[in-house]
Amino acid sequence: MKNDRIKGVEFIVKTVESICDFTVSELSRKLKSIGSQPFRAKQIYNWVYKHGSESFEDMLNLPKEMRKKLANHFIVNSMKIEKVQSSKDGTKKYLFRLHDNETIETVLMQYDKSSGNKRFTVCVSTQVGCNIGCSFCATAKGGFKRNLSSAEVVEQVLLIQRELWKQNDQHRVSNVVFMGMGEPLANYENVFKAIDIFTTEAGLNISLRKITVSTSGLIPQIKRLSEENTPIVLALSLHASNDSLRDKLVPINKVYPLNDLMDACKDYIEETNRRITIEYIMLRDVNDSKEDAVQLATLLKGMLVNVNLIPYNSVDLTEFARSGKGRIRAFQEVLTRNGVEAVVREEKGTDILAACGQLRQKNSDL
Repeated sequence: MKNDRIKGVEFIVKTVESICDFTVSELSRKLKSIGSQPFRAKQIYNWVYKHGSESFEDMLNLPKEMRKKLANHFIVNSMKIEKVQSSKDGTKKYLFRLHDNETIETVLMQYDKSSGNKRFTVCVSTQVGCNIGCSFCATAKGGFKRNLSSAEVVEQVLLIQRELWKQNDQHRVSNVVFMGMGEPLANYENVFKAIDIFTTEAGLNISLRKITVSTSGLIPQIKRLSEENTPIVLALSLHASNDSLRDKLVPINKVYPLNDLMDACKDYIEETNRRITIEYIMLRDVNDSKEDAVQLATLLKGMLVNVNLIPYNSVDLTEFARSGKGRIRAFQEVLTRNGVEAVVREEKGTDILAACGQLRQKNSDL
């Protein structure tokens, strides 16, 4: 590991592996391969994920020589927090600088519970940029650079969890939503390895049912999810109820058109007996008419789904505008009357460009 400087910004060049890139079993095997005791893997996990240790030197129940060996083979973090923005509603947006000087954004949302406690949800990114090209999304404007490693996915949540512990040692990330930069199912292996690390008891111990994975509609990966039957929440970014409009809004529809996509979703529901969340962004005079609502209700008729209606969040270099509140309510009422459960998503972080569709690779003022 070494330090370098580009454009005045100090960052870490990755020359060794991140400890966050390993499941417990993988870390046990890795320790054995470097001449250390495999059972130490759970102890290391405990320090990293339960205590938020940032250095192997903190791990005092490990032999001193082993701590030195670990420091020679691994780093605890491969990225760092570059900048944090705070919203008036309590949302925080983190800009992370990666080992290769690329940047991603991640969002922490907090919700007040009736018990007086707080629930913390992290919206993670899975790629540097995105190549799906949704016409209303800021991430798409920067193009696609690369997939994130499983460690880079894990570290987004882990670094934010450390920040929460600094405020209150009882605060825990309880929910993770894969709705940040990138198409999660296009980075399938690393995403689900990260989910394994999030949810293992030795790790952050987050319930699988508190994990949501969003997709623009990659049919082969949806079929794989059906076969693997992992009890996460699947969310589909639909945004249109006919091929003509969806081709324009979500260009991957030209590869996986609506009829085929709906068949894959029906198979998923039948195989898993789990509800799919349908994400539908409300664009003024584009997809928000009563006729659009009727068409959407027809498309989803009889399916185990719930619809999240998302007020559009302003993005530079697009021609779209947000639907009015009355228009959104009328759309919701049509769906409800036709037997489709629908809610309007609570807005979080719009004042710091942290809301749905607003994440970019880097802040303009860096």
